Amino acid sequence: MIIRYKHTIKTHLTILLVLLFSLPYITYSQDFHKLMDLEGYWKFSIGDNSDWSDPNYDDSHWEKIKVPNSWEEQGFHGYDGYAWYRKKVKLPENHAKSSMYLKLGYIDDVDKVFINGTKIGQTGMFPPQYTTAYNANRIYAIPSKIVSDDGFFTIAVKVFDEGREGGIIHGDIAIVVDQSSIIPDFDLQGEWKFQTGDCKDISSDIDYNTWDNIIVPGTWEDQGYKDYDGIACYALEFNLEDEFIDQSVVLLLGKVDDLDMVFINGTLIGQSGKFNEETFSSRRDMYKQLRGYYIPEGVLNNNGKNVIIVKVLDLLGFGGIYEGSVGLISQKNYIKHWKNIRNSIR
Repeated sequence: MIIRYKHTIKTHLTILLVLLFSLPYITYSQDFHKLMDLEGYWKFSIGDNSDWSDPNYDDSHWEKIKVPNSWEEQGFHGYDGYAWYRKKVKLPENHAKSSMYLKLGYIDDVDKVFINGTKIGQTGMFPPQYTTAYNANRIYAIPSKIVSDDGFFTIAVKVFDEGREGGIIHGDIAIVVDQSSIIPDFDLQGEWKFQTGDCKDISSDIDYNTWDNIIVPGTWEDQGYKDYDGIACYALEFNLEDEFIDQSVVLLLGKVDDLDMVFINGTLIGQSGKFNEETFSSRRDMYKQLRGYYIPEGVLNNNGKNVIIVKVLDLLGFGGIYEGSVGLISQKNYIKHWKNIRNSIR
């Protein structure tokens, strides 16, 4: 996959941006380095039980089947329905907690993935709103906050198969690290709140309890909103405990398809363009751009509750905050990252 970044000089704190240096387009691929191969035998059980996502669940009585391969070819011929996979993992010493991804290849038909009991991703929709995603290559970001310092964790994968082959069928099964990504100082990847349509309330007191849950980063089409085009809203509440005292801070928002408008604690901190077809037509490549928004002084509560609201307009294809690092980073570390990128292409 080819990624393009455009860098321009920062002008206003409330304006977008990733764009730090006056360079032409820079093209390079995500630099995935395999940290651990996960192909081989996993614990397996047909059926469905929410307790099976618990890392402390005793799965010693479960069967073992090979991943990747269909379960039909491993003694479960003709079985259609729900099943779970589990695997306990110990990362190598001195592992990097940031920028890790779980690659699960192609799953027939729908999956939901947990690490240490925390949902990190889903592709397709389970019944009764069943939507297959058998042709989607699964790559899920692993939030650093759910990885323990000792490197132990449990992967649990819930799968639903509607017919024919079922399970984790084929592809690269591994934990990888994206060595080209920006590493946030405060990780915001994981479960956010989400609703389709415009949200009028962008204050820190917004009531989003009735909103759906969605994993960020990840397209909304892969999480139950197939073929939806238009405006949608994301919300996330998080607390800081003096992580950024006397520091300027940048919000990393990965890549957004297509246009976005970002608020923190009710203040607009940046946007990639007005929500109209004219802007979309003139900025058709915005979905390729990494978002980085400078947070104006006094907006971020460095000792308590904060609320991010992101409005997204998608007019074609996939939509949403779909890829890249999501979190907070000091301006010092942000500049350092882009200077390193700049020096690497000279």
